[in-house]
Amino acid sequence: MPIGEDLVAKGLITADQLAEATAKRTSPSERMDQVLIREGYVTERAVLDVFSEQLRIPVIELKEADIDRELLKLIPSRLVHRYGLMPITKNGKGVRIATSDPYNMYALDEVRTCINMPVEPILAPRTEIQKLIRAFYGVGGEVLQEMVDEKGDLEIIDEKKVESEDLDVQLAQEASVIKLVNEILSEAISQRASDIHYEPFENDFRVRYRIDGVLEVANVPPEIRRFQNAIISRIKILSNLNIAERRLPQDGGFKIKAHGREIDLRVSVIPMAFGEGIVLRILDRTSVKLDLHMLGMEGPTYDTFHDLITRPHGIMLVTGPTGSGKTTTLYAALLSIVSAELKILTIEDPVEYYLEGVNQTHVIPKIGLTFARALRSFLRHDPDVILVGEIRDKETAEVAINASLTGHLVFSTLHTNDAVTATTRLLDMGVEPFLVASSLEGVLGQRLVRTVCKWCKEEWVPENPHLFPPDFGYKRGEVLYRGKGCKECRNTGFSGRRALYELLVMNDQMREMVINQASASQILQVARKQGLVLMREEGWRICRAGHTTPQEVLRVTKV
Repeated sequence: MPIGEDLVAKGLITADQLAEATAKRTSPSERMDQVLIREGYVTERAVLDVFSEQLRIPVIELKEADIDRELLKLIPSRLVHRYGLMPITKNGKGVRIATSDPYNMYALDEVRTCINMPVEPILAPRTEIQKLIRAFYGVGGEVLQEMVDEKGDLEIIDEKKVESEDLDVQLAQEASVIKLVNEILSEAISQRASDIHYEPFENDFRVRYRIDGVLEVANVPPEIRRFQNAIISRIKILSNLNIAERRLPQDGGFKIKAHGREIDLRVSVIPMAFGEGIVLRILDRTSVKLDLHMLGMEGPTYDTFHDLITRPHGIMLVTGPTGSGKTTTLYAALLSIVSAELKILTIEDPVEYYLEGVNQTHVIPKIGLTFARALRSFLRHDPDVILVGEIRDKETAEVAINASLTGHLVFSTLHTNDAVTATTRLLDMGVEPFLVASSLEGVLGQRLVRTVCKWCKEEWVPENPHLFPPDFGYKRGEVLYRGKGCKECRNTGFSGRRALYELLVMNDQMREMVINQASASQILQVARKQGLVLMREEGWRICRAGHTTPQEVLRVTKV
């Protein structure tokens, strides 16, 4: 029975859907099952189940642990990539091969001829097969194999010998290089990476993704080293950078459309010993959580912070290292107060995400548009709330403070390790103590921890609790939680991140200490007596709530 009629008979699609799919065939030779899957009338798994019943071929759930790594050496990678096949295990005198297309007998015959062994087909969804191919053969493996097989200049180009700009442009715009760069970008986005690192070494060209704040080596074939120059030139062209300049750092960016959404990429290029290193920052607006509750702010911390950001004037600072989510927290704060009654202006470097109802500007140092200069101009626009991307120097700090003292609410970020050191950092910049004391309303310190994967979360009683620090206060037999590892979290046990917060609220006693230039440790003692909860203590709390693990808290916090 034809596959379409069989699906109707089993109630998986209707006769009308089959008729619609028939009308949408792009050519008479296009198979009906492919049309039905493409148009979304039926899932690939449902079609495979029908094929399994018709052809007596089993459908399996693919796992990395099931793959015989020795078998991978027998079957040429070009056949794996060309036909979308995945070798599984040896079966007696033959091999088991996973495929999503049981009618492509030519592919199975070519494998059989190549290895001179019987081949037993196994059915599996195409997406699952592709995941395993990327895991064992590397991202872009098919493209690299084609490039290696090509004859000509591309194979032997060395960066030191390339002198012609036109040649670089030609190489970088080869279809194979474009496809390779696109595959690496697509893989990074699908893995939820925030950054892609291209790193040249003497005998290697490494690609790494930063996923949930932790760098992981991308599984790319070693042949990528031979095309290092072409890949770098391609990214430079996309970023509108000077591909002939290899001695100075360069910054740029470009936009792509992937997985149905627009994504911004910020590019930084720096010269290194064995070539140029590139970092691409991926700014995916659709994946960013701009809600304080979703970021992890709860209970008294949320109530107090919301009170601070609804005050008529003063400065609210968010502190933490690079990549700790400071800007995201401030964006979420702005969105929680934005209204038709408020005029909100921001000056950022650069504007990372566009907010509805907020007037946003980015600095342009080349023409003199700095944080301080923009701030002075902002005051003539009658704003209620101002966001300064970062306080980097005394001039910006003083202008921000003066803005807060003249009736404006100012948000900004500061690079300090915790909340209490923000006051001493401002004083170190040269800001007068009485200005800091009179303008600062509160400081929010934060870090990001990875959260336990919800798909493989399990209860866990630590076997060596003595390894935990004393401040955790772990009681023997207490149940914690961890992820055992699954395909959803790439066997890391973690998926996504949330923030740890500590909120310092200024009061008269602390203002007096700032005027007297008290140290951060002295301010901390007073703040602790008044109820300050440290990020580390907040981390222990969410450990017991099952959101993360003690190891994660130890990774991002200090005693």
